[in-house]
This record gives sequence, C-alpha cells and structure tokens, in this order.
Amino acid sequence: MNIYARFETAFRRARDGAALVCPGGEDWTYARLIAEVDRAGAALAAWGVGVGDRVLVQTEKTPEAVALYLACIKSGAVYVPINTAYTKPEVDYFIADCRPALFVAGGRFDADVPVAVLDDQGAGSFWRTAATPVPTVARADDDLAAIIYTSGTTGRPKGAMLAHANLISNAEILCAAWGWRDDDVLLHALPIFHVHGLFVALHCAFLNATPVILLKRFDVAALVAELPRATVLMGVPTFYTRLLDDVSFDAASCTNMRVFISGSAPLAEQTFAAFEQTTGFRILERYGMSETLMNTSNPLEGERAAGTVGFALPGTAVRVTDDDGYELPRGEVGNIELRGPNVFKGYWQQPEKTAEAFRDDGFFVTGDMGTMDGEGRLTLVGRTKDLVISGGYNVYPKEVEMLLDEIPEVVESAVIGVPHPDFGEAVVAVVVAEDGVDQARIDRFLGTRLARYKHPKRVLCVDELPRNAMGKVQKNVLRETYANVLET
Repeated sequence: MNIYARFETAFRRARDGAALVCPGGEDWTYARLIAEVDRAGAALAAWGVGVGDRVLVQTEKTPEAVALYLACIKSGAVYVPINTAYTKPEVDYFIADCRPALFVAGGRFDADVPVAVLDDQGAGSFWRTAATPVPTVARADDDLAAIIYTSGTTGRPKGAMLAHANLISNAEILCAAWGWRDDDVLLHALPIFHVHGLFVALHCAFLNATPVILLKRFDVAALVAELPRATVLMGVPTFYTRLLDDVSFDAASCTNMRVFISGSAPLAEQTFAAFEQTTGFRILERYGMSETLMNTSNPLEGERAAGTVGFALPGTAVRVTDDDGYELPRGEVGNIELRGPNVFKGYWQQPEKTAEAFRDDGFFVTGDMGTMDGEGRLTLVGRTKDLVISGGYNVYPKEVEMLLDEIPEVVESAVIGVPHPDFGEAVVAVVVAEDGVDQARIDRFLGTRLARYKHPKRVLCVDELPRNAMGKVQKNVLRETYANVLET
C-alpha cells in the first residue's frame, strides 16, 4: 500500500483540525494540506515526473516543502532529500548518482537535469499549474518511496533505498511504542531532509492526523515559547543541552508535555540527569539509522536507563555478534546487527555494497558496536567506522581529509570526532603541514567546498601521525590523545 493512502484516510477524518501550525505564518488545516498535496502533485506531473522517477530536493523547511514530499510519495515518485547546507560540488554528486527527473532547489541552480525552484517562502518556478486532484498511485510493499543518502566507507555517500512497507511498519510501531494520542501536539524543530525529522517525527503525527508545530529551524527561544502548547518533542542531544543552558527554560515550561524523545546521536548521561533534575522528565532515548529507521527504544512506561537505547522494537530482531556474525554472550561488546520490516532494500546502484552489508540470514550489519544486557537492553559503545555524528549530522572523515590534503601546505591529515558538550561530537583535524597551517586558512579553503557542519572546529598541527605496524593511521590513539582538546 502507498503510505500516503494511510495518511490521507486520517487527514480526511480531521479535515478541519490543525495540521501544520506555523508560528509567524499561516497555519494549515488538514483539508488545506490535502489540497496543497494535490497542487504539488499537479506540479510534479507538469514537470514530467512519473512513477518511479527520482525527485531530488534541497529546499528550506516550509509547509509547501512538506506538501511536496507527500505529493512525491502519493504520485509514486521516489523522494530524495539532501541537506540544505550542501555546496554545489556536493549536490552535483547526488545529481549524477540518482539521476533525478527533477531537482527542486531553494534557489537558482545550473544542472544537466530539469531544475525547479521552491524558495524559503514556498514560492518559485516549481508551481507550474493550478491544483487538480491527483490519484494516489498503488504501490507494492517493496516499491521505493525514498532514497536517503548516508556516508560510505570511502567517503562516497550511498543511497539507502526505503520502501513504502519500511515507512508504514515503522510509523505504526512507533505510534504504539510511544503511545501516540489523539490530543498529542508535536513540536517539530528538526530538519526535514533527515530520517529523524521527516519519517520519524512527521509520520507519527500524520498517521494520527494530529497537529505539528512546524518551526523552520531549531531556536531555543522559539522552542521554549511553543512548549506550553505541545505534548511531544523529538530532538537531537544538542536540543536538550541548549535548553538546559537557557535561563528561561524550567519545569514550568514543560507542564503540558507528555514525552521528550532523543536520537540521531548519543545522549550524554550528564544531560539525561540534568534534564531530569531541571524538569522532572526522563528523556526517552532511541536508536535508529538511515538504512533502518528506528530499531530500539527505551520504554514509554518503565525504566529509561541513562546511556542506553532501550529494547528492540516489536518486529525488529537485534543481536550483538563477533566479526563472523556469531551471536555473543550477553554483556560482551560486538557488532550490532538487525533484521525486520524496517530494514531497507539496499544501496542505490551499489549491489556489491548491499551484499557486504547483509549476512546470509538477512541480518543487516549496522557498523555500530554495542552490548546487550540480560534483559535485552542495548547500549551503544562506538562505531566500527570512523563516522562522526555532530549535532545529529553525519560527517565522514575521509571526505574532509581529501579536501584538506589538497591544501599545498598540508602533507597529510586525519579527521576525528571528539566529545563536544553541545553537538555530542565535533570534527577535529590533525594535520602534518610544512611550516604549519592555521584554522583561518583551512576555513577559507573549505568555505564553498564543504557544508559548514563538516568543517573542523579545531585544527591541530603535529610532526607525524601515529601509525600501526601496517602503516595505518591509528585514529583511536588520536581520539584518546585529543579527547579533551575542546575544553582548553
């Protein structure tokens, strides 16, 4: 079934109810959302987008952008969102890889594919025609709904293919696990180019046709102002550290809240404890990935253990294994592997990478490492790859290193993630450079070549990088050596 059919059934029941509440802008009812989805669907058809075509999207967060997403899946197209911070060279890669029938950009963009503009006011050349009813295209369970790009082992992003069945099953399971109610109001401050904001947050609200307070971006003052009329907040750990640092945030701000949920990056136990002390709420941490949506969750009712990501969600099997895929005894650290209806179909046009990512029995090898206790509660301990998660966004070191090594003064570089009180992890570059190289020089060089969140927050010059007997840079040594570098 097309997941939009599930949404629209709920939308029509709540036609006159609030759908997208837009502080400082015009609110949309669910009747308005249905109409705008048809309007966007008519525009897609006018641009020549057909069933199975990819639609690459890099736009700001607006109600119209939400309608565009829903129109894509309703019409049977494949939605491909990318980070609004990506620069032109980065965007060019995605265009070449997914070969979209249409690229919907936030502004003018030169490309070899059709480009439509949908600006931060929801206007632009995308709207080619008047709204007309658009049929919901029947989709099979395995038919693609979206491609979400995630970092690859060589720094080349891979497109995780998510089917309609993946999205439907995960939304249903999360609504049940988190006790979604008819009177819930979601406070939405996440980006919508990311699994967390797009599929996890919006889908829970849409499956139940409950209101979404749609903030264009994360802003502490705006968040605190809207909390009194919300019941659910989903955020990355940075949300919670910044709320705690704001003098206007206290227990009184949360009197209407039902649950605070955290994901996309590890939540520090200190943040968990401080938030409970300030508000009386224990943050509900869960674990998910672009390839699998949500896998585990701390319970809505019951003990939420700080530093853990809870238990496997219904229908999802989670195991901790050795490198050969054999399950380890409880309490031992190993590779986290998953199997269930939430797990993706594979990587777009990379069958060899897909084959490498799955065991013969269908379990997906996540690349994360963890340990499971006797009750089945999972704790993440690290990643087998060197991925850095900063503020909920993935940064693959190899991509940054390749650019750093282009700087004439730089002989070689190693990029690592180190603890950061706000972002969870921050990018740090350790470089060997003739006569040294300073932070300003690197910031200027990376300027238009790399999204800002991927820039190193600290550049450290060393005489040589530590290596093992095989000549491989020992990033674990670097992480240990510079774990506290941002505190000085």
